Amino acid sequence: MSQPSPLLIRPSTDADLPAIQAIYARAVLEGTGTFETEVPGVDEMGRRRAEVLGRNLHWLVAERDGQLLGYAYANYFRPRLAYRFCVEDSIYLAPAAQGQGVGRLLLAELMARCEAAGARQMLAVIGDAANAGSVGVHTALGFQHTGVLKSAGWKFGRWLDVVLMQRTLGLGDSAAGA
Repeated sequence: MSQPSPLLIRPSTDADLPAIQAIYARAVLEGTGTFETEVPGVDEMGRRRAEVLGRNLHWLVAERDGQLLGYAYANYFRPRLAYRFCVEDSIYLAPAAQGQGVGRLLLAELMARCEAAGARQMLAVIGDAANAGSVGVHTALGFQHTGVLKSAGWKFGRWLDVVLMQRTLGLGDSAAGA
């Protein structure tokens, strides 16, 4: 049995957008990790990516043997200036990549890059309290449970809770922001 090729985590490119959109489309149509109910097109995913990159934040992809297995990005938690040190992460994986540690590696790299860029807090706003994979990945990387928004979303004919998790990056709140 041969060893799998190494996983490459790298910044996303425009050429990745069709694969990113396909991964997200499946999450929208079949999953509860996103509360979006209509699949955005490639152009819209490109607009979202450009917004993230335009804020000097990160949008990463994981690939193996030229196949995109997942992506992760960080965006401002809220647009107001006081939130500028607080980012929210998002991670989406192709079904073939789930349960193999790809999400954990993507999130760890995203955290490191956000910390290097000056972020002090990272939040996870996890759709569906039953999303054990996402809760588990965040817990494994030091996120703390900070709350639950009960019945915050309606998808697939049922109410879904949102789990809030948070992790300090770098100096956190131990020093003034700039």
